[in-house]
Amino acid sequence: MTGDGGAAAPSRRAPRAVAALRVRAVAAGAAVLTVLAGLGVRAFADGDLAKYAGDALYTVLVCALAAVIAPGARPVVRAGAALAFSWAVELLQLTGVPADLSRHSTVARLVLGSTFNAPDLFWYVVGAGFAWAVSAVVGSATTSAGCAPRTSASR
Repeated sequence: MTGDGGAAAPSRRAPRAVAALRVRAVAAGAAVLTVLAGLGVRAFADGDLAKYAGDALYTVLVCALAAVIAPGARPVVRAGAALAFSWAVELLQLTGVPADLSRHSTVARLVLGSTFNAPDLFWYVVGAGFAWAVSAVVGSATTSAGCAPRTSASR
């Protein structure tokens, strides 16, 4: 050891790895709960309520999956990425490609949809906002998990 503090670096990485694992576990649980909520909405509601709740939950699910992939990202970044992805999928529907794929694959229909619907864009914002708010609240309780912005003192 050279006395330059190099020995302390591994001890700081271990808690971050544990924290990232904790964030991933919570996010995976949130993804499962989101899917169950979507199935529940479809089972007990219909019409516009079911459709638009499904749109919002789609973005919540994408946000939860973003947290699994990037547990250290700030909630606003994950929500923004989920919103951008949801909008991209909706706008892709203008090309007709998702509709064609959806005719041949249930997975494609679930992930890509088939028909562009402008109000969906708003409901994706609602889902992203909800996911951000929940993630920010959960993240404020686990700042060391990388859910909240790091200060220069914590780097």
